Amino acid sequence: MNPLYRNDRPGEYPASWYAASTTLPPPRVQLHGDHRVDACVIGAGYTGLWAAKTLAERGLRVIVLDAHRAGFGASGRNGGQVGTGYNKGQIWLENRLGETRARALWDIAEDAKAQLVNFCTTSAPEARYRPGVAHGEYSATEGRDVQAETEFLHKRYGYDKIVSLDQAGFQALVKSPLYKAGQLDRGAGHIHPLRYALALANAAEAAGAVIFEQSEAISVTEGAPAVVKTPLGSVTADWVVVAGNGYLPNIVPKVPAHVMPINSFIGATEPLGPLAQQVLAEDIAVADSKFVVNYYRLSEDGRFLFGGRESYSMGFPKDIGTALQARMVSLFPQLKDVRIDHIWGGTLAITMSRLPYVTRVGSNIMSASGYSGHGVALAGMAGRVMAEAILGQAERFDVMGTLPVSAFPGGSSLRAPLLTLAMTWFALRDRLGI
Repeated sequence: MNPLYRNDRPGEYPASWYAASTTLPPPRVQLHGDHRVDACVIGAGYTGLWAAKTLAERGLRVIVLDAHRAGFGASGRNGGQVGTGYNKGQIWLENRLGETRARALWDIAEDAKAQLVNFCTTSAPEARYRPGVAHGEYSATEGRDVQAETEFLHKRYGYDKIVSLDQAGFQALVKSPLYKAGQLDRGAGHIHPLRYALALANAAEAAGAVIFEQSEAISVTEGAPAVVKTPLGSVTADWVVVAGNGYLPNIVPKVPAHVMPINSFIGATEPLGPLAQQVLAEDIAVADSKFVVNYYRLSEDGRFLFGGRESYSMGFPKDIGTALQARMVSLFPQLKDVRIDHIWGGTLAITMSRLPYVTRVGSNIMSASGYSGHGVALAGMAGRVMAEAILGQAERFDVMGTLPVSAFPGGSSLRAPLLTLAMTWFALRDRLGI
């Protein structure tokens, strides 16, 4: 079944706390008829909107197609964590890619954060960017690894916004009894992701891009120009940017061979009041070292936003809340009697290496996806570097294209069953603590 419609109603934002706390715009029109532009962007999330905004600001005629609504997918329902770097540390990247390429990738990731912060400051204060992301470790060995990475970033990259913490220091900040050590990065942060996405859509339109909603791209035909078809029309374009991430149907086969959609789930509790200080001592976001990662933070009205419990089948489980609440209470027993008011799921995309897949699908077709939980900043930057490449400045696109991302064994047909087996094993390791 098409991932665009398996778990959601056409054209409706999910019933998340993000949607409930946002003034949602009226729907945009569907694409009808045949159109001719310089660039067609498939997907109105962070990647597609930053690509569209960048191209339109340089005077190109741009159409953005989205099967649902702008910010409908992972961009509007994620954990809101604006992380530093990639889903692999700089030690890992240097060991495999060398210092020169690893440093270039670091610079791109730092610019990704700066781009987001600058945009939120000037154009989306309602997204409420706040600094601070902590990372919790469950063993002394993991704590030593984190300390080594922290020291490496200090010495090699001059990055002094991050500190490693012992058990007492981390538990003073994140009040769970399970963590043995951790890290606090004040150069990272968190936002309201849907408000950020909607502000990006407004900015892209203000620059001249045209966004069509409920206009699914059902085929892409290579050529000079390329043709993108929708149920009610088509777009002929000199360039195509494919930015569907985990919601992309199989319209460009090279991408799903390298990128796998998975589901993750978030719950928002009732407002905690004074109890919030017994969970987090500061207004920070947190993730941890479980392979099936837990991620959480407080909302602006004092709710606890807790995410985790991944699934690898296309459909959402019938009962999301029971397992999600159990994970939350295992970390924070003090929340056992707290009511959960909102529960929602969403689809993100991962790769074999957990690094973004940035590639040329054809001579004039580009794609970026597979951010593997690190996409709030990187997805926007990937959109921007694709736009830069279209505009004749491909240096950063080429650097991101060197990230090692191999195809899934068996391609798109076998990726789901093989990954489910692997993830089941890793989830078992999480539970056993091995």
